[in-house]
Amino acid sequence: MQPAPQLPNGPPATVEARCVRLLAKAENAAAIAPVVERHSLTRALDQLLIEVKAAAVNPSDVKAATGLMPYAVFPRTPGRDYAGIVIDGPADWIGREVFGSSGDLGIRRDGTHATHLVVEAEAVVDKPRAISWEEAAGIGVPFVTAMEGLRRAGMPKAGETVLVMGVNGKVGQAAVQIATWQGARAIGVVRRNEPYEGNSNSPVEVIDASAADVASRVRELTGGKGADIVYNTVGDPYFQAAHKSLALRGRQILIAAVDRIVQFNILEFYRGQHTYVGIDTLGLSSIATGAVLRELAPGFASGHLKPFPIKASAVYSLEQARDAFLAVAGSSRDRVILQPR
Repeated sequence: MQPAPQLPNGPPATVEARCVRLLAKAENAAAIAPVVERHSLTRALDQLLIEVKAAAVNPSDVKAATGLMPYAVFPRTPGRDYAGIVIDGPADWIGREVFGSSGDLGIRRDGTHATHLVVEAEAVVDKPRAISWEEAAGIGVPFVTAMEGLRRAGMPKAGETVLVMGVNGKVGQAAVQIATWQGARAIGVVRRNEPYEGNSNSPVEVIDASAADVASRVRELTGGKGADIVYNTVGDPYFQAAHKSLALRGRQILIAAVDRIVQFNILEFYRGQHTYVGIDTLGLSSIATGAVLRELAPGFASGHLKPFPIKASAVYSLEQARDAFLAVAGSSRDRVILQPR
């Protein structure tokens, strides 16, 4: 249902939205049982009311649903990433096509898996015209995570080498795109023999970790120098290889963990003058996330950054939310999208 027409400076509109709802924590992914409910949404004066055209399902949505994020509230509407049209707000916002993401949407407050969304005006970014709704909705978490890590570590420069562990994951692919957009050289690491699957602005050499010593190969490819930045999207399984691949004053970015505890050689760390950067985009507000996306927007507008391709088989309706969550929990490499209909 669309909100009743409002004068540009009239009171905020109210809309009856269809929302995916998680009523309680699930014991595991198979037990996730979302329902679709109707809820009335009204924006505050500093917010926009958005008609959602597409919203992504992220691994963090599944983790929050199964209690791996103790600060997640229930009941709630999940979803961190979105794309849609502004239908209520200040007059200059009405009708604008926008997209966005967040660390708190869908976790600590109602999120994007709905026909409509209320979010701060400072959080949204204009959608590039050449990108579809589904592609725009798929940009969020992976690109924000990649960009925030590189910003915190120091953006790569022309002539620098960025080594990406887990290069075929979505954050890994985003990191390659951003690094090569900035003129850096990218080297990727995979756990078995496979080519790089993503887009890039320059060739990406791939190291098969099952067939080669990663650090030795990195030294060979860089003339003995090592990588200026290691973007470790996997965590502790690659920690030692990442550490040994670092150049003098190299930076390792970490966004994930499996067993959490690693052996740490302090002497090599300080003699190498290394920097370790930890990134958790769940700590970013909608507004802070919007600021990161605005830095990325020129890259998408120019074509140097490309959204992930969206397969028709990976697009689900709100009523199919459980299937979408299970696809993500099953480690699907596809970008999974909910499309309100």
